[in-house]
Amino acid sequence: MYSLLIKHFFRLKTVWLVFGILIILGAFSISTGKQFLSQKEEAITKAITQQQKHLKIQRQYHKDDIGLLSYYLKFLFINPVQPLAGISIGQSDLNSYMQSVSILALEGQKHNTDLVNPMRQQVGNLDVGFLIVFLFPLIVITLNFNLLSDEEEKGTWKMIVIQSKSSFKFLLTKLSIRLVFVFAVLGLLFLTSKMILGIPFTKDFFIIIAMSYLYVLFWFALCFFVILLRKSSSTNAISLLASWLLLVVFLPVTISNYITNVYPIDEAFTMEIKQRDAYHEKWDTDKKETLEKFYEHYPHLKKYGFKTEGFSWLWYYAMQQMGDDDSKTECEGLYNKIKKREVLSKKIAQFFPPLQLQLSMNTIGKTSLSNHIDFLSATTKFHEGVRLDIYPKIFENHHPDVVDFEKYKPEFFKSETNFSLIKNVFSMFVISLILISFGVFINVKHFC
Repeated sequence: MYSLLIKHFFRLKTVWLVFGILIILGAFSISTGKQFLSQKEEAITKAITQQQKHLKIQRQYHKDDIGLLSYYLKFLFINPVQPLAGISIGQSDLNSYMQSVSILALEGQKHNTDLVNPMRQQVGNLDVGFLIVFLFPLIVITLNFNLLSDEEEKGTWKMIVIQSKSSFKFLLTKLSIRLVFVFAVLGLLFLTSKMILGIPFTKDFFIIIAMSYLYVLFWFALCFFVILLRKSSSTNAISLLASWLLLVVFLPVTISNYITNVYPIDEAFTMEIKQRDAYHEKWDTDKKETLEKFYEHYPHLKKYGFKTEGFSWLWYYAMQQMGDDDSKTECEGLYNKIKKREVLSKKIAQFFPPLQLQLSMNTIGKTSLSNHIDFLSATTKFHEGVRLDIYPKIFENHHPDVVDFEKYKPEFFKSETNFSLIKNVFSMFVISLILISFGVFINVKHFC
């Protein structure tokens, strides 16, 4: 019987149509991921080369004044792109992954990013993650919505009940064939992604695979539940498509708007304004007052005294530092609210598998907004380290030739991801189990 059901399954035109769509869109999604990774890697390589040229050129133009040379020098800090980012691009195509910063006021530099076509931002990326989250549920619905109702509408279900030892087992057999088919296509998609995107067999990769399979299983469970309600094929199709629209489209948008209202980010604008005002106001502020605040921040630099007559690099860089210090509260408030948004999103997502899978993929692939905030925070530490190293050389008026600027090489951000597979799959597994159990429970009398 099993072999006959398999032959019947693969004779369906719908199956080959589904397979063709998945292959074509799968190729597009992997190509999108490959293009994204290649562009980022090429940009990073060029930036590192340009950093060396930049240092050489600036040292030629500013041979005698270390303060002026430090004003123009840029220091590169990079958030490396992981191969897994090719599966789930997330927001990494919008946020900066390289920070080329000078030792001037930092907050105005951190949020510079590349120009991106707004139409492409609106459409988004067809990556593998998008394919799994949005398209695979539709494929599951297409293959299963009339699994039982089609037999009943054709009048063959009564014959199956009479001739088969277990009508429920027969239904499970048909469902399992479709499950194996979809799982096989999903496995092929991941295997191809691994080879083309250069993804190593790591724990993170296996976590994404496991969560994707469980996500597909959730949609099979939902279909199984609707099927066992024993409605007509058209009713099943409408119910499942409505569920898809609700879970995949409507609820994520609603949740996003809710979180935005709960944690409005007013600090984003006020931080930028305050940083700019704080810096520009220092031109008209008493120099001694500026230097006193500077020494409050760096007590160990107080030995350089108060040079208040005429222009001095000590006062100028102290003035730049005050721009960052005066906007520190707004900056911390901005980052804290973004972190709170991420935390709230993950809590709510536990009850909505599509949103949970998308957020999990972004977290594991290090393409989430939280990862970007961690990168910006690390940029602040990187910038502080460069400042503290160069400040004494400027304030002591060292000649540029005696300073080893070659040691300031591009540095890479090392992010840490604390992702718990059990915590993130538990709710999805429980929801799937509840759907299956409830569907079977209300149909016990039909299969006894």
